[in-house]
Amino acid sequence: MSETLTGCPTGTQTWTEKEIRQQPGCWRASLKNIAQQRAELDAFLAPLLADPALKIVLTGAGTSAFIGDIIAPWLSRHTGKNFVAVPTTDLVTNPVDYLHETQPTLLISFARSGNSPESVAAVDLANQCVRQCHHLIITCNEAGALYQNAVNDDRAWPLLMPAETHDRGFAMTSSISTMMASCLAVFAPETINSRSFDDVARRCEAIIASLGDFSDGVFGDSPWQRVVYLGSGGLQGAARECSLKVLELTAGKLAAFYDSPTGFRHGPKSLVNDKTLVVVFVSSHPYTRRYDLDLLAELRRDKQAMRVVAISATADAEVTAGPHIILPAARAFIDVEQAFCFLMYAQVFALTESLKAGITPDTPSASGTVNRVVKGVVIHPWTPEEA
Repeated sequence: MSETLTGCPTGTQTWTEKEIRQQPGCWRASLKNIAQQRAELDAFLAPLLADPALKIVLTGAGTSAFIGDIIAPWLSRHTGKNFVAVPTTDLVTNPVDYLHETQPTLLISFARSGNSPESVAAVDLANQCVRQCHHLIITCNEAGALYQNAVNDDRAWPLLMPAETHDRGFAMTSSISTMMASCLAVFAPETINSRSFDDVARRCEAIIASLGDFSDGVFGDSPWQRVVYLGSGGLQGAARECSLKVLELTAGKLAAFYDSPTGFRHGPKSLVNDKTLVVVFVSSHPYTRRYDLDLLAELRRDKQAMRVVAISATADAEVTAGPHIILPAARAFIDVEQAFCFLMYAQVFALTESLKAGITPDTPSASGTVNRVVKGVVIHPWTPEEA
């Protein structure tokens, strides 16, 4: 018998809840700001993008790094440019693996605070390692080191998000989604702009409204001990971010994993047991979708997981054969737009699970071993001889 899942998480509003709810408004404000800066932005970017040898590196730490995982595949295909996603945490430890002296590079740094040691060091290393290096700094904090350093650097363009996206909660919510939407609008303005993206904002507003006061389970209420998010292509990046949200907001009490539907069969599927929730982000691309639906049907046939939930824009027979969520009605979305919708459900789920576990979601790490702005990182000096 088919089951449609609706409903959702908490009565006492936290910063995390407020920042989840404010996202559509933040996207509208940021894309409007980008439209106003369009001429100046294009004047900075056009000479760089005209070089066919340009390498465009999307970077950040933690959640900020996952922005690149989500949008780089689509941006590469859509623009024909060489977009790659490399976390700052990899750049600072292995700079010569990713930064090449003679290859012109545009480093796009995503940062909520702009003060993470690796974020600042990645910019410095890029300038050291690459002869022709420019920077687009996409950040939520005007007072952060990244933004301040870029203001007076003619090789850099600082793009500031609305002030409220400098999330006060521990986990990044409105910060990631607004930086993600903004980068898409910068490089694909004919597809992602303030007019077209209003459809995404309105659909996500409908999702948030459908989840009420955030007091019930997004995917049902069961004593799961593991959650797995699955998505194909850039949606695997979204799955990775969603799994991190669960780990962060439950302080690791709920184990979370991610993979692609096709990759999941190659070993990771062995983690599924009767205490596991599996969430499948179903692609909007007809070809990719077939693979997602194949695994969805397989997982349900296996009957090993406690629950297998599909989130989809359309009600295919394979989707509605078990627990599912159908996105609110809207025009046809491409996957990079649909990712924003999937993030809404996952953010609310992580918040709900945090509260169920008796954790304060704004400050989930009671021990202080994990911090809102990472601590304890020693940045070691790099010299060309070490290459």
